[in-house]
Amino acid sequence: MTLKELFEKLHFKSYSGLWILIVAAAALESIACIQYFYSRAAIKEEAVYHAKAELRAAELEINVAATEMEAAAKMLSKMAEHSLDNPDQMYACTQLLLNTLENVEGAGIAFVPDYYAQKGRWYEVYSKRHGKDSITTSQIGGADHDYTQSEWFNNGLTIPKTVWSNPYTDNEGAHAIVVTCSYPVHNKEGEIVGVVCVDVSLQRLQYISDYLQVFPESYYSIRSATGLDIVTPPDTIPGRKYMVFEEEIDATGWQLSIIIPEEILYVELRRVGLLVTILMILGMALVVFIMYHTTKSFLKLFEVNNQKERMANELQIARTIQSAMLPKVFPPFADRPDLNIYGMVHPAKEIGGDLYDFYVRQDKLFFCVGDVSGKGVPASLVMAMIRSLFRSVSAHELKAERIMQLMNDPLTEQNEQDMFVTFFVGVLDLETGELNYCNGGHNAPILMQRNGMKELDVLPNLPIGIVSGFKYTGQNTRIQRGDTLFLFTDGLTEAENAAHDQFGEQRMLQTLAETEGLQPREMIETMQARVASFVGNAPQSDDLTMLAVRFQVSAIVMRNDIQQIPTLAEWVDGLGIPDSLNMPINLALEEIVSNVMLYAYPDRTDGKVFVEYNETEDEKGKRLIFTVSDTGIAFDPTKKADADITLSAEEREIGGLGIHLVRRLMDEIRYERVDGKNILILIKRLTDSTQPKNQDNQELTN
Repeated sequence: MTLKELFEKLHFKSYSGLWILIVAAAALESIACIQYFYSRAAIKEEAVYHAKAELRAAELEINVAATEMEAAAKMLSKMAEHSLDNPDQMYACTQLLLNTLENVEGAGIAFVPDYYAQKGRWYEVYSKRHGKDSITTSQIGGADHDYTQSEWFNNGLTIPKTVWSNPYTDNEGAHAIVVTCSYPVHNKEGEIVGVVCVDVSLQRLQYISDYLQVFPESYYSIRSATGLDIVTPPDTIPGRKYMVFEEEIDATGWQLSIIIPEEILYVELRRVGLLVTILMILGMALVVFIMYHTTKSFLKLFEVNNQKERMANELQIARTIQSAMLPKVFPPFADRPDLNIYGMVHPAKEIGGDLYDFYVRQDKLFFCVGDVSGKGVPASLVMAMIRSLFRSVSAHELKAERIMQLMNDPLTEQNEQDMFVTFFVGVLDLETGELNYCNGGHNAPILMQRNGMKELDVLPNLPIGIVSGFKYTGQNTRIQRGDTLFLFTDGLTEAENAAHDQFGEQRMLQTLAETEGLQPREMIETMQARVASFVGNAPQSDDLTMLAVRFQVSAIVMRNDIQQIPTLAEWVDGLGIPDSLNMPINLALEEIVSNVMLYAYPDRTDGKVFVEYNETEDEKGKRLIFTVSDTGIAFDPTKKADADITLSAEEREIGGLGIHLVRRLMDEIRYERVDGKNILILIKRLTDSTQPKNQDNQELTN
């Protein structure tokens, strides 16, 4: 549609359109006249509002800068704590901080006296910036520079958080008038062994002067929390009236003030008359201009809608591509019955930055879960890069810490968006159950075992993509068959409902406890349903990712329902045991399970029966092991005496035939009561006769 056609449809050339213009012009002129009488008060009110708004903006700017300095101090403290065993490493820590932050004048790490005996009583490593491209680092502590007498050092020793000092002249480190942000350094026992300092010169704060020039001849001042001037205003002119606006800076406790000469505010008032006259003359032209641009905006709106639709299609394609990069066939390994894995990613936007991946190489399961900082397209690009790095690096490495190390360096060097990734890598030996893992700032996985669940112990390595060359530390533990490792991103525990309450770790653990015995897919789908029910109609705040890895024995879980007994035979048939043993094992298991359902859970109480299958081998040969467990009433069937099958049916006591049959069909039967569970173990040896004892069976059937 052309602009001319659109005008015609809007009847712009009709008489009605002309009347609209006339009425609009008259209304505009009336408004202009009324506005004239209120202009003086309005202009002053606007000026005051503008000054306060700029003051708040400046306060926010300083808050952001101060928060950045505080974060830098904490980061420097963490680097120092990581390198406490190597005092010379402190030089690299302070240099790295200055290379990262341009607004820092200098940074140092000072230790309590005599902490490093080989370095003398005073040991303070300090890096100072010289211009834009030069940084020098040296040890400045000594008798002539006893930093222990400094305010910033004592703040760090006594106050367990970031603290800003009063302004002071630093003649040894920064060689300037500075304010210092300090933070303590702890050893592994939690004791304070030193203090880091981040110095900002008062010269660097002068840039706010230009930022706060909201009116000609206005200026500002900054005072510390104790009333000392950090930035001092010029002398005021006698007899001149001033307006002062103040705001407290939350991060530092400083008082920020804007001082404006009162007559400056009224300069605009002299222009009001001329402005109103111009508005009256241009009234009609303004209405025409508005209508012209309104109709033109309709055309742009059509184009924007078309572009929006194209972008939606492109994002859908990107989501499909991203989804295709993740494993999506479950169960994933038809030839690995000892593995049962299920994973899912639910991005907060069309595409996200969460990921999981896994594959098997050399009888080892390599798996990972990651969470890219941020959301949307930038996070998805980093996610794709991380997944490719994981596959390429882990194809040649067997250690989780080496995989993490080799992924961190290229990501740090190519990280133009300054995004980092919390990441967990695991390498599970499928023959021994040995798990080698490394955690980079990610949520600790939950290890679900037969006797309960626990959070996997993880070391506080940095997320990948922050510091190049960071040395990651791996850990090892042993996973038993039947254990499940549940991995997740913080989109699970931090999922919020409309009241901004979070799903939380407690709800997550409760749901995991309720899904004990379920398959990984059912476990994760139940968890996802619980989160959806909790969140309700609230928008998703973060990407949600879950991955469940079960190093399993073959097992079946049945409800306390006799109608489920036929599924037991189907399960036994699928175990691949010799055909000659299939029938006797079926008979034995059916007898045991039916007794559990009838006697362990009386009065139709709810319960579950767990049957697990495993194979072992000893010096006598191969053994088939079946473990039947339940949480019902304690009962040891092995104490039941065998029925006397030489007697007639009328003469025999009721009961005893079932356990008699099981004893004849199996080679070993053992019972134990552990943690409120009945556990019955049935063992059949392949080296023994594969048929039950015919005479006894004939006697039983009679």
